[in-house]
Amino acid sequence: MEIKKIGVIGAGQMGNGIAHVLAVAGYDVVLNDISQDQLDASFALIESNLERQVARDKLSSDARDAALSRLQTTLDIAQVGQSDLVIEAATEKEDVKVKIFANLLPHLQPHTILTSNTSSISITRLASGTDRPEKFMGFHFMNPVPIMQLVELIRGIATDEETYHACLAVVEKLGKTAASAEDFPGFIVNRILMPMINEAVYTLYEGVGSVASIDSSLKLGANHPMGPLELADFIGLDTCLAIMNVLHDGLADTKYRPCPLLTKYVEAGWLGRKTERGFYDYRGETPVPTR
Repeated sequence: MEIKKIGVIGAGQMGNGIAHVLAVAGYDVVLNDISQDQLDASFALIESNLERQVARDKLSSDARDAALSRLQTTLDIAQVGQSDLVIEAATEKEDVKVKIFANLLPHLQPHTILTSNTSSISITRLASGTDRPEKFMGFHFMNPVPIMQLVELIRGIATDEETYHACLAVVEKLGKTAASAEDFPGFIVNRILMPMINEAVYTLYEGVGSVASIDSSLKLGANHPMGPLELADFIGLDTCLAIMNVLHDGLADTKYRPCPLLTKYVEAGWLGRKTERGFYDYRGETPVPTR
């Protein structure tokens, strides 16, 4: 099956980046959200990021213009249903994703493939609520999408080979690398990454080190480009907590118990960069540790 038109549901940080790379790769893209303001902000950010690529000689001005011409935004989810492939990139909450797919189903073409950009939720369970579990799989991009090269492809128990190979072909056309993961909580990347971040929060919680010393230790001692607490702020502490809860519930192992301090930050609304406060305070000229 040849995929030409792709729908992206959710114009936030991930949906924005996914729409960007798809349009640059030559796909017609329909970006959907429930907020016109979010759609407008997303389109403006894509324009800005494309312009940055042109300025850095990573993209020609003609390619930029062509990408923008292929990108359409809409509040009407029915328009997304006319796509060959749909990538759901809404918030990491299962009930939200289930509702989105339920609203989308009446508008789909018979051949449309459904995917979710979820970073931890069961693909098999999401697929079971649709009319096409054999044409459903996980399509997990890394953040920031235009820069990160990996895409996790996760087959549910019913996903057929044609669906997998169609999605693999998209990844290859994007110039990215696919990693096939089994449908277990957290898949590969977050099964490893999130417990590390959670352990860094425990290290802070127990007073072993400060925010600055923990991040410096991992950057200089393990050659990580970002410290774990800085990375948590970049991802969003609410997303980190949601993934840890999925791991804890799905694997029933106490080693995945979310740190109480992570929960406290989320309860306070200190979610990281997107709220300007998390393990760092971003309201000034330079980030300042909050503990």
